[in-house]
Amino acid sequence: MRIIILGGDGYLGWPTAMHFAARGWEVLAVDNYLRRNIARETSSEALVEAPNLVDRAAAFEAITGKKIDVKIGDLADYRFMESLFRDFQPDTCIHYAEQPSAPYSMKGFEEARLTLKNNLDVTFNCIWAVKEQAPNCHIVKLGTMGEYGTPNIDIEEGYLDITHNGRDQKFLYPRQAGSLYHTTKVLDTDLIWFYVRTHGLEVTDLMQGPVYGLSTDEADLDDALLPNFHYDDIFGTVVNRFLVQAVAGIPLTVYGKGGQTRGYLNLKDTLQCVELAANNAPGKGELRIMNQFTETFSVNELAELVRVAGSSVGLDVEVKSIPNPRKELEEHYYNPKHSGLLELGLKPNYLTNDVLVEMLNKIIANKDQIVPARVLPRVVWNK
Repeated sequence: MRIIILGGDGYLGWPTAMHFAARGWEVLAVDNYLRRNIARETSSEALVEAPNLVDRAAAFEAITGKKIDVKIGDLADYRFMESLFRDFQPDTCIHYAEQPSAPYSMKGFEEARLTLKNNLDVTFNCIWAVKEQAPNCHIVKLGTMGEYGTPNIDIEEGYLDITHNGRDQKFLYPRQAGSLYHTTKVLDTDLIWFYVRTHGLEVTDLMQGPVYGLSTDEADLDDALLPNFHYDDIFGTVVNRFLVQAVAGIPLTVYGKGGQTRGYLNLKDTLQCVELAANNAPGKGELRIMNQFTETFSVNELAELVRVAGSSVGLDVEVKSIPNPRKELEEHYYNPKHSGLLELGLKPNYLTNDVLVEMLNKIIANKDQIVPARVLPRVVWNK
């Protein structure tokens, strides 16, 4: 089958492109290096410098014999997006092409405007390119568990059944995002839901929790194939950041009380989930929403797991609470459902001590490239 990966140079996009190509799909990876450019502008580069997308694809083909086609261009430009779908005629589109950082979106006006414009324009353009040029294409959209916020009731998978004054109806589960980035993802969902209802699109929206890891079957073949492993306060997810802090001898920075609880998953499981979604389309006129994570942890629990793993490799890891730069609840109820992907066949890779030790050893091998100034929070919106 033919699959187009929007945002194919990203932390998730590049491993996804390799994953599908290795399994025989015809893959087109598209990017404009927005995330790389923002990372350079904010001194937030990845731990290991990655080749550009064209060179990555060439290295992957040389190592595996499998081809990934590449296009470099701005997906916020509709004519570029339109031409991709008209010429390639994908069966499936994986949409990662958004500015993915909550802290960056809260940094200032220009950063907020870029996030809002890029994320909504790309989603809108993707919808219209499918509608006009490839109406049988299944869109697999990466949402985020952050859309839901931290409600004081159980989080269902996308929808909520409501009984009001004796009448029943199913609605999208209420959203209450905690950053502008997460708000753009809420707006994505509303846009997609409108066009699914109106024009019969076929969409899977994956509400993903924070991802950790730098190992996949393909990335392990050669360092040139590694994902963009960020450990900074802007693009680094908390597990990845804590592991680098442990190696660098920087106390693990727990924001506030550390009771913030989220659903996490291994990078390998992201690849499983998008493949399961791609291979099990919901049907025309359907918006299927699945919560994409495997385990829930509080920040305090993650810090303790990393501390213990660090001691396994001879690191003396300190944990330190610092003032929370974010406006968020630090203690709350959190019970999200996540049966959809398990029912499709997801086999989770859980966050074990062995997994953490394997990651620590890879980071230790690149210890000289750690820049400590990138770790502590540089963006504050809890004033």
